[in-house]
Amino acid sequence: MVNRRLLGVCVGAMVLSAWGCGGTDSPTNPVDDPDNIDPRPGIDAGTDAGTDAGTDAGTDAGTDAGTDAGTDAGTDAGTDAGTDAGTDAGTDAGTVDPWPADPVTNYSDRYGIGRVQSVGVDLGKNIWVLDGDRIGVVSAGTQKLVWMPAPAGQAAGGQSSTVICGGAAGRAYVGYNAPDLQQDPEYPGIHTNFIVTAKPCEVPVNETTCFPFSARRLQYYTQGDVDAVKLDANGQVVFEDHINQSVRANTDANGNPIIQTGPRVVDGVSLGIRNSNDHHFDEDRAMLTCASVLRGANKGDVFFGTNHGVVRIRGLTYNAHRHPVWFDANGSQYAGYTYGLGISPDGDVLMANDWNFGTVTPSTKVENWDDTTTPGINQQKVKSSYLQGLNSQSEFDYWRGFQQTTDGTYYLGSKSLGLWRMTILSATNPYQNGTRIGADVGALDAINALASTNDGSLFVGTNAGGLYRLTPSKTLEKVANVRGNKVLQLVYDGSGTSPMLLVLTSEGLTVLRGH
Repeated sequence: MVNRRLLGVCVGAMVLSAWGCGGTDSPTNPVDDPDNIDPRPGIDAGTDAGTDAGTDAGTDAGTDAGTDAGTDAGTDAGTDAGTDAGTDAGTDAGTVDPWPADPVTNYSDRYGIGRVQSVGVDLGKNIWVLDGDRIGVVSAGTQKLVWMPAPAGQAAGGQSSTVICGGAAGRAYVGYNAPDLQQDPEYPGIHTNFIVTAKPCEVPVNETTCFPFSARRLQYYTQGDVDAVKLDANGQVVFEDHINQSVRANTDANGNPIIQTGPRVVDGVSLGIRNSNDHHFDEDRAMLTCASVLRGANKGDVFFGTNHGVVRIRGLTYNAHRHPVWFDANGSQYAGYTYGLGISPDGDVLMANDWNFGTVTPSTKVENWDDTTTPGINQQKVKSSYLQGLNSQSEFDYWRGFQQTTDGTYYLGSKSLGLWRMTILSATNPYQNGTRIGADVGALDAINALASTNDGSLFVGTNAGGLYRLTPSKTLEKVANVRGNKVLQLVYDGSGTSPMLLVLTSEGLTVLRGH
């Protein structure tokens, strides 16, 4: 028997809905708001990231700490250690840094990487690259580029990849896109993200309708989500697992703490990433961005920003999800696409979606990530706020970066509204103060990425003007010798004695050292 922690169930609008749900401690009735249509594009590459509707932290239903056929109980979910499962190929985090010490190095030329769509670095300082259905790594041990011999996992099934992030030494995580889920004519009134899994029928929490089993709807779980890959003992890139084991802290009927896991596979279908509180809701489908934790208590963890919120992965387990939200006058809740994701110098997770932003000091236990109510767990310096002085709450800010510099200052970067310094008024305030930075520099109007470095700098990746640096003395300068005007991604590893900033542009990968 699993204790149900009901945080509300809700139904979102169709098409590009940005409607989210959850946030109370008692059941609420479903709400439908057909006028709440989000006109923004989806993923910047031109694909739609999917709807943002659903039972946010809601409907727990112990649905499952292991009920359903195909449940994979033995998977050792909840082991906080995030067991490395043999991913120690490559270097150890304490090994001498093998990479060029030059202030600027073109890695695309030096290591034959060429132009790729995403890069990442793991705790072993192996550099991972993603190019469509190809996954490669430049091992710190050999400094040779090795590609996986053939598409595997989601890529083998024709899924479209988005981003890659390094995890433990020798391991990386690849995110994939997924289409929007729409109303289903065969299931009038069903929540767009509710996936019918059990036989002969399923009754969602707080509802009365019995939904007959649907093998067709079950297939939606095969779309999007995250794969883990690793370096094997021979230095080859191999598929490790499709991330599908949820972990969540809960209590049993007697109030004793348990780890709620849920099934991994139902009727032969891997459930992938779905709500940790109720596996029937598939909300975090499109992986838009990711951030690796490369130092501190949670090193090795990876956070993915999705079409709905932020998912946390440790080892081969995950917890989904949490996000900043806002409510309109009718009480409808909104959660935008999370493209802006950062790790502060102190290890806080910085989340920025198209409307709001928030911060979390994450628990060291991955199973607590979605806990928004327990005092002392997942403290928030900013809960859910928008930026005063830029737009109203209902207008899109299109955040693409959220960072904190070593002096404690927060910065937000928008894809079309520039660079902003944020000052906190209070944690629970619905808005925080904002000041535009570099308004006279046209290149800073459109920002794709931000990175904070150990020396107190903020690096700003623009969409058409190359790389800029806001120095510790708060002066702006253009960074020379980085090829390419369109910065796609900034990845910072400040864990070593000579930190590395990976700058991925439309022309390839350049690495800056020493900041």
